[in-house]
Amino acid sequence: MEQQEKFMREAIRQARKAAKIQEVPIGCVIVYEDKIIARGYNRRNTDKNTLAHAELSAIKKASKKLGDWRLEGCTMYVTLEPCQMCAGAIVQARIDKVVMGSMNPKAGCAGSVLNLLQFSAFNHQVLLEQGVLEDECSQMLSEFFKNLRERKRLQKENT
Repeated sequence: MEQQEKFMREAIRQARKAAKIQEVPIGCVIVYEDKIIARGYNRRNTDKNTLAHAELSAIKKASKKLGDWRLEGCTMYVTLEPCQMCAGAIVQARIDKVVMGSMNPKAGCAGSVLNLLQFSAFNHQVLLEQGVLEDECSQMLSEFFKNLRERKRLQKENT
């Protein structure tokens, strides 16, 4: 558990980078042979790109680092349950395991809305672990959305 918390803390650090640029604070790291080989954080609004999710950024970097699109032997640590797009990419990349901080009841595809990571008809299933540093991950997201609502309310009042 110590090792998992260590890697999830790095994913949280990545999420904080997203928050600093007013992005939804989602962070991700990919670990291979007990070493972080890739990091990513949400940049969707900044890059004006639907694909700029933390997981996809980290997958791209990990593939470059390993010189292969197959990320077998890798574990992904992500602060929020992946969406359908990211879950599909995780399966396609053949990542062995995903460790999640908080669940996403509105759009999560690793058990909340759907479970694409363990869909038996696919040629690859991913081991899942949830709830690692869940309170920290959930609190970070809650604070972000609370602040966002407040900013929007103030903007509305000033117009």
